[in-house]
Amino acid sequence: MSVFIVDASVAAKWFIHEEHCEAALSVLKEKNRLHAPDFLLLEMDSIICKWTRRGVVTTEEALELRDALRRYPVQYHSLATLLDTAFAIANQTGQSIYDCLYVALAALLKGRMVTADRRLHDGLKNGKFRKHIVWVEDAA
Repeated sequence: MSVFIVDASVAAKWFIHEEHCEAALSVLKEKNRLHAPDFLLLEMDSIICKWTRRGVVTTEEALELRDALRRYPVQYHSLATLLDTAFAIANQTGQSIYDCLYVALAALLKGRMVTADRRLHDGLKNGKFRKHIVWVEDAA
């Protein structure tokens, strides 16, 4: 069993066919325990709104995507409990505090954050938090 913290770059690929979407979907296997800061819901709402504005999905489809996300087997954790750690990690690594919410949760749960954000992955892969980050294709 793997403990994975999924970020929005992975969750978005559950719904739109694009590069790395098959690997992102494979993270949903029953053997994996999926977690995310509740902030993921806000990030995904923002992404879905962009898709709607760009005509990628209709408003009705956007509502269906929001509902579908909430049925996926992800355990959500309050971002309030992660803020202090995320702030410290952001200052240590130069990454955004938003991204560091996921890293903080990975460290707390002794899991690995799965990401399809190359900049984030490459920025952390050789540092102190390397054991807590994995590229989406490597998690599959």
